[in-house]
This record gives sequence, C-alpha cells and structure tokens, in this order.
Amino acid sequence: MRTYDFSPLFRYSVGFERLEKMLDSTARRQGQSPSYPPYNIESVDDNAYRISIAVAGFSETDLDISQSENFLLVKGKGSTNDETVSYLHQGIANRTFERRFDLADHVKVTNASLDNGMLTIHLKREVPEALKPRQIEISKGPAAGIVGAAKKLLGAEDKEAA
Repeated sequence: MRTYDFSPLFRYSVGFERLEKMLDSTARRQGQSPSYPPYNIESVDDNAYRISIAVAGFSETDLDISQSENFLLVKGKGSTNDETVSYLHQGIANRTFERRFDLADHVKVTNASLDNGMLTIHLKREVPEALKPRQIEISKGPAAGIVGAAKKLLGAEDKEAA
C-alpha cells in the first residue's frame, strides 16, 4: 500500500484539516475499493445528487442509512444462509456490506427509497444564506468610509497644529 504525505500542501494553510483527512482516507481506500454492492452517483442538477445502489435481496429492515458531519454511511445486513437449502449454484450475493461516501459541506440527504432492488438516496446542497454570494451595490463618488476617516484625520491634525 502506498502512503502519501500531504503535509507540504497544508504547510501554509489554516483550517483545511478536513480536506487533509479526506485526501488521506481516499488514498487509503483506493487500494481496498470493494466492488459490492455496485452503485452509481448522478448529478441531477447543480445542487442535487442521487446515489443508486443495487441491493437485490435486501429489504428496508436490512438496510441502514446514516449521515454524520461530512459523510454518508450505508450498511446492509445480509441474511444468514439457510442451511436447509442446497445450492447447485449461488450467484446472488446477499452478504453484509458497508459503503461510505464523503460529502461536501452543506450536502444533506433529503430522502431514500427502495424499489425493485435499487436503493436510491437523494442529496441536496443547501448553502446557508450567509454563505451565498451577494450583490454589492456600487455608489458614485468617494466612499463614505474613506471620506469620514480622512475628515477625522484632518481634524486631528488641525487641533495639533493649533
């Protein structure tokens, strides 16, 4: 397994610890990349996403979806094999799994549904109003803050000269 040292990238930055941890965990998971169950990640629009996971043989009670901070965890409890069944070929995998997805800031799960063996999880980016870009009005003439500061400075100099 390869390990990467990301410390030079963060030498001159403050507050990017989450990004460093995410890069490190992604690098660690790269070699492990489990293929079960298969999934798709779709971009529905600029602020909406959909994760579809093929979970044939699982019911709603066998699945657990949880969101913490900036990751989504999907767990599936596979049913125990019935010892009375004698398989000639067992090609349907119904085993326990755990899928973890890293989420960007402000991405929340809006709902999840299970239909015909496909678990669909809908996500939406909800940026708080305070963090959204805002339009700044441009006024004509000198800026009021600069003029006021200049007048105060000039007034102070006049008093000192007297």
